[in-house]
Amino acid sequence: MSDTEKISINVGAVDLGTIDLLVDQGLYANRTDLIRTAIRNQLDRHADVVEKAVSRHSMVIGVVRLNRTELEARVKMSEKLRLSLVGVLRIGSDVSPELASSAIDRIQIFGVIRASDDVKEALSDRIQQFATLYSK
Repeated sequence: MSDTEKISINVGAVDLGTIDLLVDQGLYANRTDLIRTAIRNQLDRHADVVEKAVSRHSMVIGVVRLNRTELEARVKMSEKLRLSLVGVLRIGSDVSPELASSAIDRIQIFGVIRASDDVKEALSDRIQQFATLYSK
């Protein structure tokens, strides 16, 4: 399973023509290469804003994986998980909807959640997801 997501964007005809010209001149391998480079440049440019927001909100950046063993331990300790994340949350296929409900109190995510439909449904009232649709 890839850690990339497909997005669609609308680009004006002049901008698209300019992109194609830059590709034709050999500056980029293809349109996607140019767009990824532009996105990375903007993310680098605003890295300080991201860093401040992450520290202010105690967020995790990256990929977080939750499995049955980890969540069962939380239930046993009577400690519910509150997670703030920028990236990808993967809830293992070994996690039942009941276990997820018992172990997870809240999820705030700028990114995607990869879990079974049943688990996502069980947690739907506890998930605050920003600007991205659920993903399998």
